[in-house]
Amino acid sequence: MRIDKIAARTILDTRGRPTIETTLNARDLEAIASVPSGKSTGEREAVELDAVSAIENVTGEIAAVLGGRDFSSLDELDVLLIALDGTRDKSRLGANAILSVSIAAQRLFALQENIPLWKAVANRAETTPSAPRLFVNVMNGGVHAGFKLPFQEYMLVVDDRTSVALAIAQKAFIKLGEILGQDTPMGDEGGYAPTFDTLERPFEILAELVEEFPDTSTAIDAAASQLFHDGAYKILNKSYSSEELTRVYENLIAHFPIHSIEDPFNENARDDFVRITATLGEKKLIIGDDLTCSNPKLISDAIKNKAVNAVIIKPNQIGTVSEAIESVKIAQSAGLKVIASHRSGETDDTFISDLAYGVGAYGIKAGGLGQKERLEKYSRLLAIEREAETV
Repeated sequence: MRIDKIAARTILDTRGRPTIETTLNARDLEAIASVPSGKSTGEREAVELDAVSAIENVTGEIAAVLGGRDFSSLDELDVLLIALDGTRDKSRLGANAILSVSIAAQRLFALQENIPLWKAVANRAETTPSAPRLFVNVMNGGVHAGFKLPFQEYMLVVDDRTSVALAIAQKAFIKLGEILGQDTPMGDEGGYAPTFDTLERPFEILAELVEEFPDTSTAIDAAASQLFHDGAYKILNKSYSSEELTRVYENLIAHFPIHSIEDPFNENARDDFVRITATLGEKKLIIGDDLTCSNPKLISDAIKNKAVNAVIIKPNQIGTVSEAIESVKIAQSAGLKVIASHRSGETDDTFISDLAYGVGAYGIKAGGLGQKERLEKYSRLLAIEREAETV
């Protein structure tokens, strides 16, 4: 495939912040990709540059190297982008600049082969495509909602084919709105952002939904790095040691239908991850996000130390499609569950839906049902469900 033209421009994400959208052309084919931005970010994530710098790098240095050049595979293109940047964390050209080109190129290769994007991903990853469980963010907290709730995400997990699961999630989301009241504000990720005085109240409400709607459970993203200050975890004006926080999780699991806990501890507290996975990991998912940052090396380290039994995959944490797929393959080969995820500052781009389906991910986090950019991901999953019946 010869890339004939590369262009980039500024668009706004769901928080009204500028981000990058890149367009690649190869003969009569055109592919567009835009990149989200996280607010709760891990220390070891690939570096995002400001949109102006990212665009300059795409239309300048990257375009000069890629334009008019033939590529036989996405791997070849991504390897060139990584080498061109030349840094460990993609801080020179920007992970957002590089990823926008990488996703657009993956779309071009799929168009050239005349196959759906998810099928192209599956071919690259050598995986069996399947529909992911929906991890629907129904209540937002932490940095995504001004810490009105201590944990960052309170999710309803729905395990069924996408069309059925989404219908259940929509009914549950409407029911939750009725319980919370029409004046309840929304958080960054399209879920409700209520305020409660106790740690248990959100779980009591979610338990009501689980009881009413079949094939559902709950999950949380504690995003504990955001709670960690001066050597302790601050939750609702109380301080907890890691041992005390472990007991909090154990108590919540004992009383409520909790399916998984993401980032239960600070991203540098590997030993605490190891202990809680050893204690709870046989029955619950202990998911790494800030701990693993979609990074093949960090995921390999977590596997070696048995620190988690599931990982989040966010392409913009690592910066290329090829590296994100490598992380998926490492995790899945070790028996870890993979959950593809959006970010708090999202765009209309639906690549994570094709990624999740293509690699046969255990689940997908696409946000709440209160924002267009989140709904686009769910709509794409519905379209994939129809495509899969004919491919």
